[in-house]
Amino acid sequence: MLTDDQRAKAADILLEAERTRKPALQLSKTFPDIEIEDSYAIQSEVTRRKVAEGRTVIGHKVGLTSKAMQQSSQIDEPDYGHLLDDMMLADGAKVPHANYCVPRVEPELAFVLGKPLKGPGIGLLDVLRATEYVVPAIEIIDARVQNPRKIFDTVADNGAAAGIVLGGRPIKPMDLDLRWVGAIFYRNSEIEETGLAAGVLGNPAMGIAWLANKVGRFGTVLEPGHIMLSGSFTRPVWADKGDTLHADFGPLGAVAVQFV
Repeated sequence: MLTDDQRAKAADILLEAERTRKPALQLSKTFPDIEIEDSYAIQSEVTRRKVAEGRTVIGHKVGLTSKAMQQSSQIDEPDYGHLLDDMMLADGAKVPHANYCVPRVEPELAFVLGKPLKGPGIGLLDVLRATEYVVPAIEIIDARVQNPRKIFDTVADNGAAAGIVLGGRPIKPMDLDLRWVGAIFYRNSEIEETGLAAGVLGNPAMGIAWLANKVGRFGTVLEPGHIMLSGSFTRPVWADKGDTLHADFGPLGAVAVQFV
């Protein structure tokens, strides 16, 4: 377990890495005694400082929702991060590649809440009842710490959250079996990945239920109007300068972002 001073120093390191666009040495190497509780505390401290500077929390993201990703990270549950207002990008936006350290992208479903969700005890139906609509999304993830990263590094680094693009056609959560929502993910004109939303804990709404129950332990409520990214159902795809990433969600439309 780290001291408060060490947690504050870790937050300094992450903020400097984000500012300079240069990944820092892994926190798990700098602070060998780091534990998962420290990582979430560091994440919260970084978010607190950004909010104090004028940014706004607009939701959360869930990560490591597939068994394969959990096994690769040596952890047996998902993780989460905070979404801030300056992460939002328009569908089809041209984004400077230089804004990120080592950007990658993932197709996901975003849940926009119409009612609050407060754990513990939140289940699938609670999420569906509280959700105003579900919409296709691309998440940009970035690493402010060097590879190879441990779960402590990723959690402290806000779950690698860096950007959110919403697009396509919003739907009511009861109007479609969300398990069968599929995406074809293109980089430029080539298909890089395909997947089904069932890859997220059997149903992407379960990612939101896990999140509500996890943060509910700390008294945090998932608020109406907030955006919840439920987790990727494909592997991340690298984004190089000049690449256009395009996710085709079939009947739900498409969403895209370009790195320039």
